[in-house]
Amino acid sequence: MALCKILPFFFILCCSFTLISSQPFDYPTANLSTTWINSFSAPHSVDFTDGSIIRAILLRGTFGPRYACGFYCNGNCQSYLFAIFIVQTNSVSGITSPAIGFPQVVWSANRNNSVRINSTLQLTAEGDLVLRDADGTLAWSTNTAGKSVAGLSLTDEGNLVLFDSKNGTVWQSFEHPTDALVPGQKLVSGMKLTASVSTTNWTAGGLISLSATDDGLVGFVESNPPQTYFSRTIGGLNASRGSNYVVYLNGSLSLFSNSSSNSETLFSISRASSAQYMKLESDGHLKVYEWQSGWNEVDDLLTGFNGECYYPMVCGRYGICSRGQCSCPKSSSNSTTYFRQIDDRQGNLGCSEVTKLTCNPLNNHTFLDLQDVDYFAFKADISDTDLNTCKRACLEKCSCKAAFFRSGLNSSTGDCYLPSEIFSLANNEKDRTRYDSQTFIKVQEPEPAAHIPTTFLSGAILGSIIGSSILGIIIGIIVFIFWKKKRKANEDEEDYPDHVPGMSTRFSYDDLKAATENFTKKLGEGGFGSVFEGCLEDGTKIAVKCLEGIGQVKKSFLAEVETIGSIHHVNLVQLIGFCAEKSHRLLVYEFMSNGSLEKWIYHGKQEQILDWNCRKKIIQDVAKGLAYLHEECRQKILHLDIKPPNILLDEKLNAKLSDFGLAKLIDRNQSQVMTMMRGTPGYLAPEWLSGVITEKVDVYSFGIVILEILIGRRHFEASYTEEERIMLNLFRKKAEEGQLVDLIDKHSEDIQFYKEEVIKTMQIAAWCLQSDYTKRPSMSMVVKAMEGVLDVEKDLDYSFKPQAIPAIPNISFADSTPLLPSVLSGPR
Repeated sequence: MALCKILPFFFILCCSFTLISSQPFDYPTANLSTTWINSFSAPHSVDFTDGSIIRAILLRGTFGPRYACGFYCNGNCQSYLFAIFIVQTNSVSGITSPAIGFPQVVWSANRNNSVRINSTLQLTAEGDLVLRDADGTLAWSTNTAGKSVAGLSLTDEGNLVLFDSKNGTVWQSFEHPTDALVPGQKLVSGMKLTASVSTTNWTAGGLISLSATDDGLVGFVESNPPQTYFSRTIGGLNASRGSNYVVYLNGSLSLFSNSSSNSETLFSISRASSAQYMKLESDGHLKVYEWQSGWNEVDDLLTGFNGECYYPMVCGRYGICSRGQCSCPKSSSNSTTYFRQIDDRQGNLGCSEVTKLTCNPLNNHTFLDLQDVDYFAFKADISDTDLNTCKRACLEKCSCKAAFFRSGLNSSTGDCYLPSEIFSLANNEKDRTRYDSQTFIKVQEPEPAAHIPTTFLSGAILGSIIGSSILGIIIGIIVFIFWKKKRKANEDEEDYPDHVPGMSTRFSYDDLKAATENFTKKLGEGGFGSVFEGCLEDGTKIAVKCLEGIGQVKKSFLAEVETIGSIHHVNLVQLIGFCAEKSHRLLVYEFMSNGSLEKWIYHGKQEQILDWNCRKKIIQDVAKGLAYLHEECRQKILHLDIKPPNILLDEKLNAKLSDFGLAKLIDRNQSQVMTMMRGTPGYLAPEWLSGVITEKVDVYSFGIVILEILIGRRHFEASYTEEERIMLNLFRKKAEEGQLVDLIDKHSEDIQFYKEEVIKTMQIAAWCLQSDYTKRPSMSMVVKAMEGVLDVEKDLDYSFKPQAIPAIPNISFADSTPLLPSVLSGPR
């Protein structure tokens, strides 16, 4: 590898370190039915001295900085992006690897879903560009199958294009920007750049976005509600919505109107003499980089407009920026310390509250009056009011974290802004001739130290002594009982692990109480407790499940922590951490913004009607999650409670399994396990009555869920006629009549165009619902059947009947399907 760092120009064959002389160095197009594998032996693979690796599949140009696309990684290279990047090339040997010519990523397809070595990119015969992880899991797709795609091309401008036979554009990366723009690229009204979490974390989970609007460009923090830190709007272009766009040109970032010849320059940019690109950084800066014998920053566009202190995270949450230096809010009226820096050596990490704000009945809230301190955002929540009314409104509003009051010069009335999140503040270095500004940060007064009164014996009469003795005995008994209970609680708490491999955090109860604003935003509730929305200090949204009850809570809690604390899969809801403190048992999950599946599929409850492709994707997602649990973990995991409320959807309607409180782990060399019956009536397989339980009980429940998704109703509907009340009876009847098409959800016009596919999926459901569990498919077979690479069993038995649910004391768990044991291989 040392030789590779010495040679200035080369292509590496990773296994033999020989230069590639037979391959062309300008290969910008690809045909249908082409597959690229992200392997160590892939051609056009280059290791760079900064630790990054690229495996180029398309390259445009033969000399100087040029656009290429392919697999990219940086750091430990455990995960990869499919990306477009700028690399240094020459006409002799292709991509070079000097220490100063590191690849610069300007677009990526799968920021939130990275893939591993041996992942594949395929341009299918149907015209869909598909990225799959090493285990076959779908990571990203252009969803262009059937749209007459003829090939794939990387243009001179760095635009990745799927084109048709007439060279028309079917799909292009320019219409799906990530965090960067290249010259010639435009943001149409409604498009936005979203910053990554950090320079080392590519995930598009950062707080900062830059959005094109009808009138200009707006930068904001994606809090709830959003807070604007930059706005450059131009009133002269009053075209209809969607007709304006921002274009990155060589020398400017300009706003254009399609409906007229009008254009106005938003920013002037240093004219490029070589390759150049613009990137929205995780701290909110919009910087321009250019190749000048290495990559150099040539412009910082928003700083001239905002000043160096008017960025949301320049000093972290609650930090005050003054001439680039960070400090924490302090009281000018007393010596109480309300905030301290998270890291004394890194002021930009922000400040934390010494006593966290709570919404208890007493509140004990007051304000820090910060003199000459301003905030980057202001949106009037109350207009034409006075200062006292503004402050009182904040005290009365639990979610309010500060009161910002702006008024005209020498005026007692003005506007009031009451944000629910506070980011960086700034010493007022702006021109203050336009308005007066006052800032009040809401803080929690520390509770006074508990005062224990001293009791004195008054008098020495015998009756008083006897009375005091009896009282002492009673108190002693109470103290003893309390001590025994506390000891038992502490012993119970010791049963919970301080750390589970793969799970990062054990939270304190106070932390989660603050994160959920005293558990005020309930997302839902189930048999073991309620779930609340919350937000950690770093801005990460979470869902907190509070378990309630006594004995069963401990079993459910341990089952959930032990089951999914150390496994990771794209179709399993991630368990971030937990809390086991005194009587509190809480589980902290990633936040799933679209809630549970049940609110999307049952008539009268949907937020919107799901189209066929979305329903199919949800079914596939659940199948892949179950296949992972059953077949890919060190211990086979039976979920035992598959139903729509336990299937959650993220912002892109990707489905993930949740609620493992009933899950059962079975060693692969273990023949059986005894346990109580568990699950939800209506989703329970008939073998619960026989007492022989395998992973096929999950397959049966999954079959019920498939039908509910396709038909758009619950498995039991009391309001229906007796003949149609039970879904399985109706399904059996229509199957016998050959009229399954009658069951397809009539509330969706889209799904009616895919009747043949829907009926095939109903047949997969029937396969899963076979009364004889040995005839049901494994979940990996279901995945293959959904993808069309495996045929459904032909001789299906449609005589299945809904089962009664008697109480059965003991169940035997068995291993029905011989599966090769495997060791967990890290995040998937």
